[in-house]
Amino acid sequence: MTMHFSAIAEKALADGTICAKDVLELRRTGWADGTITAEEAATIFAVNRRLATPEPEWAEFFREAITHFIVEIEEPRGYVSEANARWLIDQIEADGAVCSLTELETLIRVFETALSTPETLRVWAIECLEREVLTGQGPTRCGGELEKGRVTQAEAALLRRVLFSSGSDRPAGIGRREAELLFRLKDETLSADNAPEWKALFVQGVGNYLQGFTSHTPLDTERAAELERFMNDTSSSVGRFLGRTGRAALNPNHLGKVFGKKPPRREFNALVEAATDITRDEQIWLDERIEANGMVDEYDQALLRFLAEG
Repeated sequence: MTMHFSAIAEKALADGTICAKDVLELRRTGWADGTITAEEAATIFAVNRRLATPEPEWAEFFREAITHFIVEIEEPRGYVSEANARWLIDQIEADGAVCSLTELETLIRVFETALSTPETLRVWAIECLEREVLTGQGPTRCGGELEKGRVTQAEAALLRRVLFSSGSDRPAGIGRREAELLFRLKDETLSADNAPEWKALFVQGVGNYLQGFTSHTPLDTERAAELERFMNDTSSSVGRFLGRTGRAALNPNHLGKVFGKKPPRREFNALVEAATDITRDEQIWLDERIEANGMVDEYDQALLRFLAEG
């Protein structure tokens, strides 16, 4: 940590304020070498906890710096390690208070930026959002009386960003755990004056899980590192292997033998239709979720119509 960075941070920690000029200096000194150290990241979190009302310039700097530290510093880049996930959770929980809006936005940006995140971080983030909705306490409830068990427009937007982010349980799609979260929130807020965006998210999210065409298992950090080392290996054996595959790609018959030919169009369409059909296990799962509250409510009806039309 540079002396200038340390001085600005100490002043902010002392008086609980930081101006746009100071933020600019932190950008220059904190990222002068193109990286953020663990000490600097911890200091940035400490300053954020000290600020009563963060200025927009600070909030954006905080999101960028912490996301960069969590996602981009360690190799392979884009794969959040278990250690970094645990560090982020510990930093957010350090003051024992509800996750602030700046922290929550940073958490979401990590999911949107990362190629893969550990299950521990995904589970924690989902539990954090669920708790915020059900308790009526949290950073998205700005102004007015807090109301337990209501999904606001802001919360629906945040949920959508987490659930469909690149670092979610199933990138660009919804996994079973996430679909079950949507059902729990639906049942808990059924009689509330929810934002219209919430019903759309529920239907699209659960429908995506049941009709999703692709099945995705993210690479863990170790496997991603192995692949990256392989691609960066310039040894002759690797070079010969890449050369052979490159020449094979120029021969469509050979490529078909090695990798398998693309199925005819009609066969491909049949695969898509089969994939979007609900399996017996999925039907059992859906029946159990719908029966949980003892009725087929308006959200269930909207979901069933969506599935029938799909």
